[in-house]
Amino acid sequence: MEIIKTSIDDLLVIRPDVFKDDRGYFYESYNKERFAKEGLTMTFVQDNESKSSKGVLRGLHFQKPPYAQGKLVRVVKGAVWDVAVDLRKNSPTYGKWESRLLTEENKEMFWIPEGFAHGFVTLEDDTIFNYKCTNVYNKESEGSILWNDPDININWNIENPILSEKDKISPLFKNIETPFTY
Repeated sequence: MEIIKTSIDDLLVIRPDVFKDDRGYFYESYNKERFAKEGLTMTFVQDNESKSSKGVLRGLHFQKPPYAQGKLVRVVKGAVWDVAVDLRKNSPTYGKWESRLLTEENKEMFWIPEGFAHGFVTLEDDTIFNYKCTNVYNKESEGSILWNDPDININWNIENPILSEKDKISPLFKNIETPFTY
């Protein structure tokens, strides 16, 4: 397993060891001991999975304390452009974003700790996206930021994504009260 630091503190890419042969492949998407040896000691309490058509954009979502969530995300089938936005006040990268291409071929995972908004756009039909969460979902604690917020200026590489009604009317970054600190 290889841990790759990004330009934002605590936001990591995890490249698993994939063992391939003529039958297919095998890899561990999570192993508590191996993660702990790398300094990653999170505890997961909920797994989520979504299936989406090409061009679906989900995000930018986050959970406020006390239900804030860290997420270990990966693609099971298809491909996504995955984005995390730093919402931690006093962070040198507050309001900045990092993105990663996650595919069924590269098998990379993105570790998004508490204090980040998260979203992704699907690049292929029938994309299956999986994420392990460090806390349970709580509707009253959910927050979101408009996907195309001009202050954040994310390059999604898509003109007209398919959005939920909720994601179409999310607030602007400058209008949210950020409950996270660095």
